[in-house]
Amino acid sequence: MNTDTVRRSQAEPVFRETLKATYRDGLLNDTVPFWFPRSVDRECGGFFTSFDRDGTLIDSDKSVWFQGRFTWMLCTLYNTVERRPEWLAYAKGGIDFLDKHCFDTDGRMFFSVTREGRPVRKRQRYIFSEAFAVIAYAAYGTASGDATYTRKALDLFKRVLHALETPGVLLPKTDQQTRPMKGLAVPMILTVTAQELRKATCDPLCGEVIDRCLAEVERDFLKPEFRCVLEAVGPEGEFYDTWDGRMVNPGHSIELGWFILEEARLRGGDGRLIALGTKIIDWSFGLGWDKQCGGLFYFRDAKGLPCTEYWHDMKFWWPHCEALIAMLLAYRLTGEAKYADWHRQTHEWTFAHFPDAEFGEWYGYLHRDGSVSTPIKGNLWKGFFHIPRMQWKCWQALEEMSKKNEGAGKTE
Repeated sequence: MNTDTVRRSQAEPVFRETLKATYRDGLLNDTVPFWFPRSVDRECGGFFTSFDRDGTLIDSDKSVWFQGRFTWMLCTLYNTVERRPEWLAYAKGGIDFLDKHCFDTDGRMFFSVTREGRPVRKRQRYIFSEAFAVIAYAAYGTASGDATYTRKALDLFKRVLHALETPGVLLPKTDQQTRPMKGLAVPMILTVTAQELRKATCDPLCGEVIDRCLAEVERDFLKPEFRCVLEAVGPEGEFYDTWDGRMVNPGHSIELGWFILEEARLRGGDGRLIALGTKIIDWSFGLGWDKQCGGLFYFRDAKGLPCTEYWHDMKFWWPHCEALIAMLLAYRLTGEAKYADWHRQTHEWTFAHFPDAEFGEWYGYLHRDGSVSTPIKGNLWKGFFHIPRMQWKCWQALEEMSKKNEGAGKTE
């Protein structure tokens, strides 16, 4: 064993305990207090998301995604951390707002509504509002003990599958005669939605969907010739040498990687899934990490050509959250030191640039060099989800790693 390995082995328990406290305390003493109770609309129900740096509300329109995401996150904390009555009460407010205001007459969901719940926008191409509602209903069913919500979650999930599988229900993004395409986001969201739904129901549909989605990802979206995962391909995985066809979102791919690793863990350490998940993480981190300024680029081109999106080299909060989860899971499942090193590298850059020491929570949008692009803390895309999910997942993973090591020490 070389000197560096010995030093790492000796320092790891202390570093791990420090990290655990960082994630736990960041969640409970910073992230949760920033959002609650200020995000709760006590007059009209549901949750606000659009806050300035200091927590001042700057837009009262409501993201339907976040009605589901807030509810899921609150219920997850209630189910796994502490049964705080206020968390469950806030979650019930989110559930009620979803039921009353977020579904159109055709059963599909809106993307955004006014403060009072009147429809503003409906993205008929996507099923993400529905997916986040599924996990909200499932988690609330578990938290409340009311199986009605578990049944609603399963029913809505089946309606999502029907919409995806029935031609004409969803509007295609491109002309299907000229350039038929499908996106990575669909098998990704179905995988994690089924994983969350499976916690509340034993319906075999969840496992079947996960198996189908992971097979599709591996077959059609992974491109070994480019060492990347593409965001969009043809119906049978065809590569289109266009802006859209070459697009890679490293943070998105890394998120997919940890979804797969989580499935491997839940299946008792499935070696094939571990290999698949770590391959995706390796490729995506290698392509996405900015070696000059640090942090993860938002977009990359599969062939190394210039990107067309003007924000391609910006640093967004959520890819860094996903990378922190992914590296911990990869290290936990493989024991490979590179993942501990990559986690430390990502953690140090992330915590040096995103957290706001004065007003709490994190900035969401940075320039390439890490300087702040906009000071807002929330909008229709950023809210109580990626950061608290990361803090919760990392805290829990480190806790389990500590217990495992303590158990091994007692055995020895």
